[in-house]
Amino acid sequence: MNDIAIPGTLEKTDAPSPEQLEAAPPTPLAARDDSTAAASTAEPKPALPAVVKLATVEGGIGILLVNLGTPDAPTPQAVRRYLKQFLTDPRVIENNSPLWKLFLNGLILPIRSRRKARDYQKIWNNEKNESPFKLITRSQAEKLGGILEPLGKHVMVDWAMRYGNPSIASRLEVLMAWGCDRILVMPLYPQYAAPTTATVCDEVFRFMMKQRRQPALRFLPPYYDDPYYIEVLASSLQAELKALPFTPDVILASYHGMPKDYVAKGDPYEAQCVATTQLLRRQLGFDENKLMMTFQSRFGRGKWLEPSTIGTVKSLAKKGVKNLVVVMPGFSADCLETLEEIAVENARIFWRYGGEHFAAIPCLNDSEAGMLMIWQLAMRELKGWV
Repeated sequence: MNDIAIPGTLEKTDAPSPEQLEAAPPTPLAARDDSTAAASTAEPKPALPAVVKLATVEGGIGILLVNLGTPDAPTPQAVRRYLKQFLTDPRVIENNSPLWKLFLNGLILPIRSRRKARDYQKIWNNEKNESPFKLITRSQAEKLGGILEPLGKHVMVDWAMRYGNPSIASRLEVLMAWGCDRILVMPLYPQYAAPTTATVCDEVFRFMMKQRRQPALRFLPPYYDDPYYIEVLASSLQAELKALPFTPDVILASYHGMPKDYVAKGDPYEAQCVATTQLLRRQLGFDENKLMMTFQSRFGRGKWLEPSTIGTVKSLAKKGVKNLVVVMPGFSADCLETLEEIAVENARIFWRYGGEHFAAIPCLNDSEAGMLMIWQLAMRELKGWV
């Protein structure tokens, strides 16, 4: 995504300039790459940094950015390890029965890991031997560390993945060893969901249950209706639309899907997606026919939130829509679901059924606009600590 100037209230803050944002050096831990080199089929051994080489501090403040996760390599073996960790989480698959485990290990993992490995190969950064998701999340932590550097050397920014490497436990251990007695955990999910936000909290608490001396903890709440988030989404989308060689007939706001029974049990995810979409429409001056809301990434045969993204894309093309844009407000960084599922699979469906022009709008990622938003959220949650 191209860097843009953010209009309105964001200009009134004490945000760093774009030059400062790019030039600021990362904090020591954020700059580390402790991910596992992943060509091997053996179980990866998470490597902790050499903490003894870092000078500890009194009263350190840690900030841990957390995202969903990614395999260590675009191979069936690595993808299988990742999917097994993901799909055995009871927050993700609530019906974690012995029959499900038999089905998972005997059918789903062998087939899905091979297919998803091929998908990852399409988007993999071969030069860095990492997925774009991991590269972007690391960059977000490095840039946030640079922005927060004026607060002092006692503030440390790091990053982790809920599934895969680097693990949440390994990074919390590093932050505590460095001297952090206060830690802000920032799950980068705008809309709350038990399979995303809650499972990050679960993992943090599991680690803390084993600690004799625990730090004070804060968690970033969902920011689905945060004014900065909505303004950044809108202004970024406007900039991307201006750069396109066509004008979209329809724009889809596509969110990750969820089983309907999770919502029936009390998960607020759907309501928060609706709220984000309504606020985005208001900010852009669009109605529900111009900016439609859909849900992607269905898994299994159960009933999921409607309407589905891929079904809507197909239907719009059949109805004669020729120019389509998809934006993904629920993703803080581009990943397999945005780069392959939307930009490749859904584009192919649109063209197959008569569409002509299709564009997937990049996520906010580590752009200037995206980083200013993360900085705003961090500073809000750090009040009283800094």
